Amino acid sequence: PLLKETDATTKCMNDNNYNKDLCTDYFLKYKNCRTFWHKIMMQRKRSGVKPEMPSAEERKKILESMG
Repeated sequence: PLLKETDATTKCMNDNNYNKDLCTDYFLKYKNCRTFWHKIMMQRKRSGVKPEMPSAEERKKILESMG
């Protein structure tokens, strides 16, 4: 689920000669995305739902339901 954010962060770093200060927004988006999906995984784990990480189809529905 983090592929888009990972790619954007990597591209920013490459485009800006690895100056992290210029890519702060991308790092923040990545961190927020990682935190969101980690919470989903932990919630599913506590509920006994397998697999703990939702499938691509389920992730899409989760994101659509959030607007």
